[in-house]
Amino acid sequence: MPASRSRTTEWRRSLEQLRDRDGAIEIAVAREGFSTESSSAEAMLASADLVWRVRVLDVSASEICVDLPFALGRAVELPAGTQLIGAIAIGQNRWMFRTTVLGAWSPTGRFARTHRAIRLQLPDHVERCFRRATRVDVASLTLPKVEMWPLLEPRSVLPAQKASELAFRAALAGETPTAPSDDMMPTVGPGFSATLVNLGGGGLGVLVEPSDAAALARHRLFWIRFTLGDITPVAIASAARVVHTHVDSAHRTYAGVSFDFDFNPAHQRVVAEQIVHAIEQLTRAQRKAA
Repeated sequence: MPASRSRTTEWRRSLEQLRDRDGAIEIAVAREGFSTESSSAEAMLASADLVWRVRVLDVSASEICVDLPFALGRAVELPAGTQLIGAIAIGQNRWMFRTTVLGAWSPTGRFARTHRAIRLQLPDHVERCFRRATRVDVASLTLPKVEMWPLLEPRSVLPAQKASELAFRAALAGETPTAPSDDMMPTVGPGFSATLVNLGGGGLGVLVEPSDAAALARHRLFWIRFTLGDITPVAIASAARVVHTHVDSAHRTYAGVSFDFDFNPAHQRVVAEQIVHAIEQLTRAQRKAA
């Protein structure tokens, strides 16, 4: 069997295995193709990509059906026609591809009628790449950085969270937001920078370099802050708890991190709105450019 045919068979088989095991693929809104005639379009092009892990529900000859992405209980709507970059990752194998949202999926079988899901076009071409590679011929991703500090006093997050909310509300109202000052920072230890590789319904996955990984062994609760570029004029900030870690072949630590709102449950709504608002801007800009 020719090598190209073998690779195609392999990724298709892997996709079906993910379906059978309730596994997930990764998706992100594609940013290529925007016209740079407006400052807002330039902001989209300069933004970083937010990657979701979504469960594979069904695979047919022409479609992949996956869960609709959620952010802390808020649905991230992806209208029909939205162009996405997708990735199938199993062990050290990774295939990246382009796809388009075809529309909503009608739940069948074991899924409740209220289950939210979308249909994606099955790609006619995928490209194999390294497990954590983010740039290949068929697709390009720029992953955001996330700042992390060990959170020494959990209750000290309240002023920082309130300042973040006020700045976000000001931005939504069309005002120039005032970023929270360092004086508003919670009581934290020395910080470090990680790479935000994916987002799930209640948390995120980050990749930490070996020189910074020791902090994950000493602490479980962190203050985190990240931005997707100009589409998030106010950084998304929250307390977060490390729930699991593993070391990859490059000795970097992948950490599964869950948002933690124990000391301010109302802040969950703010973080969810910030994430959903950013993705809405990307999908809106895509539709205008089409």
